Amino acid sequence: MNSDLSQAEDKSGMTLDDRSREVFRRIVESYLERGEPLGSRNLSRLLPMSLSPASVRNVMSDLEELGLIYAPHISAGRLPTETGLRFFVDAYMQVGDLAESERSEIERQMSGAQRGQPMDTLLGEASQMLSGISRGAGLVMTSKSDAILKHVEFIRLEPTKALAVLVGEHNEVENRIIDLPAGTTSSQLTAAANFLNAHLNGQTLPELKSVLTQLKDDVRRELDQLSQDLVGRGLAVWSGSSDEGSPGRLIVRGRANLLEGVEDAADIDRLRMLFDDLERKDSLIEMISLAETGSGVRIFIGSENKLFSLSGSSLVVAPYRDSDNQVVGAVGVIGPTRLNYSRVVPMVDYTAHLLSKLSRGS
Repeated sequence: MNSDLSQAEDKSGMTLDDRSREVFRRIVESYLERGEPLGSRNLSRLLPMSLSPASVRNVMSDLEELGLIYAPHISAGRLPTETGLRFFVDAYMQVGDLAESERSEIERQMSGAQRGQPMDTLLGEASQMLSGISRGAGLVMTSKSDAILKHVEFIRLEPTKALAVLVGEHNEVENRIIDLPAGTTSSQLTAAANFLNAHLNGQTLPELKSVLTQLKDDVRRELDQLSQDLVGRGLAVWSGSSDEGSPGRLIVRGRANLLEGVEDAADIDRLRMLFDDLERKDSLIEMISLAETGSGVRIFIGSENKLFSLSGSSLVVAPYRDSDNQVVGAVGVIGPTRLNYSRVVPMVDYTAHLLSKLSRGS
């Protein structure tokens, strides 16, 4: 496993003496375990050295000045700040290997590859599996599909809407509702589908787009303007968006896990904003680039990632690669900032390793 998680003192420029380190570590570990502030009286009982509550308060005051902890209420205990969590993760968190039981469970739930399941199904299973084991939201991102097209069909639903049905070489199917230009006839729907199917000769989507560009004169002769428009819409639909440059797909499972125990309406609204952000295509680009810039697991806490600046969530993410060692997607877990990082990191890392093996066909 890549371990970029051990250099916090170098990155932050901060060092703590033994007393400060122990007080800080106990505050963070209490927060990660229970999500509650830890006060000086209780903290003094937990420390391995003998410190009075008054001495503990002095240490806590120093940690507050460093920006590592804060008091959520007057006279309350202390919680770690986002800066404090980052410092703890980088400097003190011990990341071990997965327990054998967890490794076996991940392998069992990803065993669909041996049953010949399509990759899209396996990615959904990976997302669901990470959600179930981590109790966060499992997240899988894929780069734009280069699946080989086999068949295209347009089915009218309403005067201005149609269902585009696109079938891949391995019988994977995408159904998308598209808007129709005003006045589109049934014969034009048929003509557009026939034209696409006539040129589906074992090509991927980018290859087919290139062929159609070269055949634009033929398109003009064979199709009128409305049918040309439908051809273009059909190709865009397969990409998952009508926008050019769509980076791929996003699969999120276990969103409800993030709402467990959340009672404050403002917190619920922030989580909804997070998922609204994730559904936007530019967020996919951001996610893939985040994973690609590191060779292993990366941790983003709260506002360190602009996607989560309002929701107060954390992301543990790792890339997976194809046989050419190119990043083809990313896998991760979204959770509260008190996520169990030491447990989730090896989980995400191992899942990314399995997806890389599947992507390489090995």
